[in-house]
Amino acid sequence: MQKVFDEVNSLDQRCYDQYLLSEDILMEHAATAMMDFIIKNFEQNSKVLIVCGSGNNGADGITLARLLYGSFDVSLYLAKQPKTDIGKLQLERALRVGIKPTSELLFDDYDVIVDALFGSGFDKEIDQEYYHLIMKLNNFVGYKIACDIPSGINNKGQVNQIAFKAHKTITMGALKKSLFLDEAKDYIGEITVANLGIMRELYENNSDICILDIDDLCLPIRDNKNTHKGNFGHLAVIVGQMQGAGILCADAAFNFGVGLVSIINHKEYQLPYHIMQTHKLPNNTTAIALGMGLGNYEKNEILEILNNHLPKIIDADMFYEQDIKIALNKENIVLTPHPKEFCALLKIVKIADIDVEILQKNRFEYVQKFCLQYPKVVLLLKGANTLIGQDTKIFINPNGSNKLSFGGSGDVLSGFIGSLLAQGYKNIDAAIHGSLAHAKAAQVYSKNNYSMTPDDLIEAVKSL
Repeated sequence: MQKVFDEVNSLDQRCYDQYLLSEDILMEHAATAMMDFIIKNFEQNSKVLIVCGSGNNGADGITLARLLYGSFDVSLYLAKQPKTDIGKLQLERALRVGIKPTSELLFDDYDVIVDALFGSGFDKEIDQEYYHLIMKLNNFVGYKIACDIPSGINNKGQVNQIAFKAHKTITMGALKKSLFLDEAKDYIGEITVANLGIMRELYENNSDICILDIDDLCLPIRDNKNTHKGNFGHLAVIVGQMQGAGILCADAAFNFGVGLVSIINHKEYQLPYHIMQTHKLPNNTTAIALGMGLGNYEKNEILEILNNHLPKIIDADMFYEQDIKIALNKENIVLTPHPKEFCALLKIVKIADIDVEILQKNRFEYVQKFCLQYPKVVLLLKGANTLIGQDTKIFINPNGSNKLSFGGSGDVLSGFIGSLLAQGYKNIDAAIHGSLAHAKAAQVYSKNNYSMTPDDLIEAVKSL
């Protein structure tokens, strides 16, 4: 688990004030991190194009050009002349070792293209000159590295018309929130954090935002030998009109460690032999899964279930119902909306009346608003980067995959989370580890990424 920050200027300033590290030292380390990656992964004399803007991000690029010069075929392109004192100094140093900046991009056969146009503080519209430059860089065939953040992504993570499409982003000092907005995902590539002269434990301070690593996953492994099915909980899944969703949830839960699973319904379905069915909540129920495929369920029954104090995973159709407000101040509740469902929920609780496009450009903001208003609830907002929030804390799961873009994927996730709730996990832990298991199960699926089914996902979680 790693910390994530809104901005790092204050962290840089602490380096200057507390550790007596200069701006020059931090910049040398930033460029050295990029140099080390290039030396490790590309042969000497490879052709390296470094494209620099006028600010300190550009100065990082100029420094990199000096460090590589002599061992690599370096082309330094200055989109604008440096305007900062440190940028002017770095350019003078580069000139003195023999670098001659190029004024034109005449070739497209570079082995490496380094984007050092704008940094993570960028918040302006891209003018036509930069637009065409970034488009040209994206069309080059070489390996693309973004210095700090791909140019064109602003300080909120939003893409301004166009962005540099990196294979690798080497971000400086610490992870930034702007790297993890969904619309930035296709531009970021793999992320590495550059050491700026001190270890991250010293560079970073406290943050309420964390990134989840796949290795943070704790599976519900059974340690005790003297056990029975009742030791591992009983999940009740409310099955409505679209019964397939509820049955998928139930089957996923059973395969993720819960001792017993019952579906609650008004009909008799053909079910796997290990799933029980009944018309009312069993007395030994330890958690409830509600909402997936629910449709028009009896209102009085839903009210009774929502008023029940058992832990609950709530999904899908329930986010369009005013009655969901009953659950929002209770303990051990997990909500798992996708963006459209979350927009409906935000409107019901009078936080915002927005569409999906606005939400997706401001995911962190609206998750924070909701979680502060309902601090007991855990909210899991699905997406390319899943956000899991409670009170002031937000956990980002960036490990999802386009393999999971199929009907039933969310029902399986609800089953994993419901299973953990039934086994006694706190709501935040159930959401975190259910989400990580969901992501890791997709990772281990080795067939074509368009071919995964809910059954494949459930089968994969067994072997994590």
